[in-house]
Amino acid sequence: MNRSTRARTLTGTALALATAMALTACGGNDDASSDAEPKKQPKSGEAAAVENPVVASYDGGLYVIDGETLKLAKTIELPGFNRVNPAGDEDHVVISTDTGFRVFDAARQEFTDAEFKGAKPGHVVRHGGKTALFTDGTGEVNVLDPAELAGGKRPETRSYTSAEPHHGVAIELADGELVTTLGTEEKRTGALVLDKGDKEIARSEDCPGVHGEAAAKGEVVGLGCEDGVLLYKDGRFTKVDAPGDYARTGNQAGSDASPILLGDYKTDPEAELERPTRISLIDTRTAKMKLVDLGTSYSFRSLARGPHGEALVLGTNGVLHVIDPETGKVEKKIDAVGDWTEPLDWQQPRPTLFVRDHTAYVSDPGKRQLHSFDLESGEKRKSVTLPKGTNELSGTVVGH
Repeated sequence: MNRSTRARTLTGTALALATAMALTACGGNDDASSDAEPKKQPKSGEAAAVENPVVASYDGGLYVIDGETLKLAKTIELPGFNRVNPAGDEDHVVISTDTGFRVFDAARQEFTDAEFKGAKPGHVVRHGGKTALFTDGTGEVNVLDPAELAGGKRPETRSYTSAEPHHGVAIELADGELVTTLGTEEKRTGALVLDKGDKEIARSEDCPGVHGEAAAKGEVVGLGCEDGVLLYKDGRFTKVDAPGDYARTGNQAGSDASPILLGDYKTDPEAELERPTRISLIDTRTAKMKLVDLGTSYSFRSLARGPHGEALVLGTNGVLHVIDPETGKVEKKIDAVGDWTEPLDWQQPRPTLFVRDHTAYVSDPGKRQLHSFDLESGEKRKSVTLPKGTNELSGTVVGH
């Protein structure tokens, strides 16, 4: 298994945005929202709550950052390589640690008692008001309602254990169907679907190397394969074939506002690290794939979606590309950071993109900086220099 195949991404960062848009409309009406819902007041001895927090990992801990001002609110020490994922509400993120998934209250800058222990915690997927956790080392899936995280305790979950542990992913649909991957530690082959009673209702083993997922408009789920993309739509699986014998689309980003999925596109199975310049656009209406050459490479942390379904790609030339998914045309280029090179080790820092509503956050670990940009105007909103360079970048997905 090469390094890119082992990379556990949630690029899912963009799906976080799509889920946030589905859960609540929080853009362009902040004053009305604040009036309708009073800000949470801290209890005696508690830290003041951070509005719309962003959380970045660094070697040895976490930074909690105010999403509006980019001021550093708190530093949390946490050894090891830690991944950061939106939990699906306005306060919490899920931290993948050495011991399992831990729920962190980013608004109040503290860990809660909610924890899902297990070896190799992997993908965290938010969709339709539910959040699915996949633990690679056990094959266990836990689906929770993020609204139940407010009490600080571990919520009740829907649990399912895969036939064998593997680097997998799961997503629960609005009708209670659970789409989850098939595989072993050595080989991943496809996916199955369970109904609300956990009875298998669909299966496909036509997706070698299955990795990652994204949901498009109409709850069409896409799963990346080494020869295309596997779609689950209207109760059955459909394969989108890619040109050539090997064409891996292992990382995708979806939007409830668009029927087209954004994916990466790699064609060299022998590469220690392939640096592709082409992206894939998968039309879930026609089951066709379009390739777009950006003229610059990118990494698995470069993909996201905008508030109107725009496809967003952060290139190694430092430019944030805003792409019309219907035409593949680059409609806007935002100079975000300087030129950078993707490191060979997927766990090493590199510029990372996180999008929430109309704001794009871009880290520049080499300069220890974090920037925010307005996606409509392309203008830089804020910048901050942090004590250390960051690695993972994420945040809450629903703000006031």
